[in-house]
Amino acid sequence: MGLDYIPMLTEVLGDEDKAKEVVEAGKASMGQDLSPLDLINVQTFAKKVMDLADYRKKLYDYLVAKMSDIAPNLAALIGDMVGARLISHAGSLTNLAKCPSSTLQILGAEKSLFRCDIIDLSFFLIFSALKTRGNTPKYGFIFHSSFIGRASAKNKGRIACYLANKCSIASRIDCFADGATTAFGEKLQEQVEERLDFYEGDEEGKETLDASAKKSKKMKAKGDEEEEEKLEKKKKKEKRKMETEEENEKEEKKKKKKSKAVGEEETDDGHSKKKSKKKKKKSKSEDDDE
Repeated sequence: MGLDYIPMLTEVLGDEDKAKEVVEAGKASMGQDLSPLDLINVQTFAKKVMDLADYRKKLYDYLVAKMSDIAPNLAALIGDMVGARLISHAGSLTNLAKCPSSTLQILGAEKSLFRCDIIDLSFFLIFSALKTRGNTPKYGFIFHSSFIGRASAKNKGRIACYLANKCSIASRIDCFADGATTAFGEKLQEQVEERLDFYEGDEEGKETLDASAKKSKKMKAKGDEEEEEKLEKKKKKEKRKMETEEENEKEEKKKKKKSKAVGEEETDDGHSKKKSKKKKKKSKSEDDDE
């Protein structure tokens, strides 16, 4: 394969760089020339692939037009493909509107050997999870929504539950409303966006709260230690005061005892002096009588 094929390949691929890469790969390949019959089969296969791609595009355009007529709010909320899958699996838009949000959340997650009723699907999946001792499924077809893809691993279940609730509301509006409008679906989409931002911001808030809680715990621990030290110091001061008061009381008692002893001695001396004076008086009176 030479450089003469580059213009032709650029027309097919739409990029000159890719055409050059194909030419270089063709030079390094160990292939051989195709026979006319093989070339015809390859061309027919390529044509069928192109026809299938065109048919898929036409089907997608038809699906978008049909969803805008049948379920515009559901399509505006969750997308055309996911909404069409939900309606197809439920059987009709009326059946989907009758489903509770818990059933709509796990719609498409059943892996049973027999087909159960759509209304009893959530009960069946919970029963099978309990029987096999496994975890209950969190989402079915709504897993393909962009909201769940943008959510973190921790918040996928919560967003799936909230999104299923809004999808149930949108399907009921589409089923029982008189006119077709996308106003409700756009409003519900805004609510899901706000909830997703809230959950994602809540994790950041939790991290900051955890950090602040750790800091507060450290501050509390330091404060408790300081308070304990202050209490210990106060107790020591009180003990010292009590000891000093006891010592002062003991000293006062000793002083009182000493003062009492001194007073008793003085009273004894006074009594002895009075007795001696009386004796002297008696002796004088006796002398005078004589």
